[in-house]
Amino acid sequence: MAWTKTYAGAEAQRVNKWLAAEGVCSRREAEGLIADGLISIDGARVDDPGRKIEPGQTLTLQDGKRRTPISVVLNKPIGFVSAQPEGDQIPAARLLTAANLQADRASSDAHAGLKARGPVHMPTKHTSLAPLGRLDQDSRGLLVLSEDGVLAKALVGEMSALDKEYLVRVEGRIDENKLELLRHGLVLDHRKLKRAKITQVEPQRLRFVLNEGMKRQIRRMCELVDLEVTDLLRLRIGPLKLGNLQEGKWRALTPAEREALISASK
Repeated sequence: MAWTKTYAGAEAQRVNKWLAAEGVCSRREAEGLIADGLISIDGARVDDPGRKIEPGQTLTLQDGKRRTPISVVLNKPIGFVSAQPEGDQIPAARLLTAANLQADRASSDAHAGLKARGPVHMPTKHTSLAPLGRLDQDSRGLLVLSEDGVLAKALVGEMSALDKEYLVRVEGRIDENKLELLRHGLVLDHRKLKRAKITQVEPQRLRFVLNEGMKRQIRRMCELVDLEVTDLLRLRIGPLKLGNLQEGKWRALTPAEREALISASK
């Protein structure tokens, strides 16, 4: 089924830039679609990767040959790295097997209020899935792995507005002064951190909601107020929740979830 839309901008814009802004694909992917002859404007095939679309013109993308980028949601256990492994480290992508695919996809999606659509595209050894928001080896929970450039921009791009929620167990004395410092007042790597939402939910457990994602940020924040993190679980990225996805299991990201993440990131 073709994707078609009339451009309503005030000025001409490059086709690849507009498609990326519409959340259809990344700029690089758009250039590949042009090279494959899958894009036309007002019925005429586009061959120039630098082609601009004028106000009032209609673009059509024939997606009969277009492969949908693979994106998966994983409940990462401790002991796996989301980034490029070093030495004897085990990459989280190794968990993406048929045996670890959560069978009850419908109930998992229902928890998030979203319905699964379409077949599951199994990753292969040739699939290159990047972590969209890393979790270190000692942390667990929600991890998105994807080859989708538009989704990557939405989750980890500089302009992303998505927040992330964590449940964190700590050792050490918790008081209101420490909580206020954690919420706003700490500096990492010579930069003052953005305001965070932090609440104490149990005697030694805190809930963090962050709008940024520096390397090992929560652990380093806690160290600055004499708290040691003993468990860190990511529960949510924007509108996407871990739900009832079992530890070590994965499922495909649904089209509705993809659209919700892209919309919420703006």
